[in-house]
Amino acid sequence: MLEFIKDNFWAILLVVNYLLAVSVVITILLNNINPTKTVAYILVLVFFPFLGLIVYYLFGQEYRKSKIFNRKDISNTNIVKSVGEYLRIEEQKFDHINSELDDKVKLIKLLKASQKSPLTLNNKVDILKNGEVKFERLLEDLKKAKNYIHLEYYIIKDDTIGSELLNILSDKAKSGIEVKLSYDDVGSKLSSAMKQQLNESGVECFPFMPVIFSSLTGKSNYRNHRKIAIIDGVIGYIGGINISDTYVNNGNNSVYWRDTHLRIYGDAVKVLQFHFLTTWEFVSSNAIDVKKKYFPEVKAESNVAVQIAASGPDTNWANIMEAILTAINNAEEYIYLTTPYFIPNDQIITALQIASKIGVDVKLLIPKVSDSWVAENATNSYLNELMEADVKIYRYNKGFIHAKTLVVDNVFSTIGTCNLDNRSFNINFEINALIYNKDQSELLKAHFLEDLQNSERINFETWKNRSSFSKLKESFARLWSPLL
Repeated sequence: MLEFIKDNFWAILLVVNYLLAVSVVITILLNNINPTKTVAYILVLVFFPFLGLIVYYLFGQEYRKSKIFNRKDISNTNIVKSVGEYLRIEEQKFDHINSELDDKVKLIKLLKASQKSPLTLNNKVDILKNGEVKFERLLEDLKKAKNYIHLEYYIIKDDTIGSELLNILSDKAKSGIEVKLSYDDVGSKLSSAMKQQLNESGVECFPFMPVIFSSLTGKSNYRNHRKIAIIDGVIGYIGGINISDTYVNNGNNSVYWRDTHLRIYGDAVKVLQFHFLTTWEFVSSNAIDVKKKYFPEVKAESNVAVQIAASGPDTNWANIMEAILTAINNAEEYIYLTTPYFIPNDQIITALQIASKIGVDVKLLIPKVSDSWVAENATNSYLNELMEADVKIYRYNKGFIHAKTLVVDNVFSTIGTCNLDNRSFNINFEINALIYNKDQSELLKAHFLEDLQNSERINFETWKNRSSFSKLKESFARLWSPLL
């Protein structure tokens, strides 16, 4: 028997592989997920023995309906009830801006049905261009904290900027201020020494969905991709900039990093606080004590309308994707879209094509060189069909553009963590600020047009004549796009 196994070892392994693959295919079919995604997984399982099973194990398991996220959704609902009085917004405020937004009011209605995305008007917002600007403001605000600091980040590293920030947290905790820190266990890299420092100083610190070998699970599913900072319940930060030296252009980085973040002072911070608390209860496994101090009264200097949209495996709807889609469908003059990862679904592709064909100025800004070979080639596979509809596509060549922004018709804009890909729409936990304000939209538009000065527009005729090898790479990468 042992001799037979030895002589037929690889054949036996192959048989076992395909037996497991058949059971996985049955599981995928029963889950009734997107047909394109289903076919992609089946192709990988059939044509890539062993590798296909590994890919499915890391990326393919459907947790959206699993007990762990059902429990989180129930917890979210309970917290909504607890904080409801703090998130209540007067209806007359909503009616007041209807006339200003025209059809864009549909966006508000889309999310307003959910208790988790109320419209807030009592806000002052500052659009922060690049990490060096964000960290200057954030570190200053952290040092001034008087009651508490709540942070939730995908990437936190204890490099130069990270250590400076974490040292502030430690000092604040030692002085008696409540400090809560949640970080994604795959995205973040904190040394044992730093974790010990945080714990000994009194910082409450928990990883999001910890894994055993984080270095081997670089893009495994259901990560917390959000970047949230809350200081004393009145100041909040949201956007694309993580806590790492990578995001600071101080002359030490080999690649210029172009990114966008948002600082909010006002009632929208209460909604950020709600989303932080739901995650905190999940990562700490303790029922959260909803304190009044978490939702203080605040009077902002201006009246910028803001909604906070969050999505993840614990939500019934892809809220951010639906908001972006609605904004595109209601555009009349222009759509200026920036994203580092453009691997869209059919709905987004069709919406952009239709908008362009009816005369809307549609411009898409993406990196010239991505940090992912597969993502870059998958993105390239979608560009032809957009340019056929006269969508103008630009590639940023000053460095790497990581901003995730959209501005429409000088009325609506959004800044957040959501990329235009399947992972952000359906898999990871994401959060965006939706801003209904002419001044802020015009400022974000100005930033976009400045970025075009450091970009090159793709010539459609030249693009169509790129090499067959390039097209083959793109087609191969597109096969994997539903899994990215």
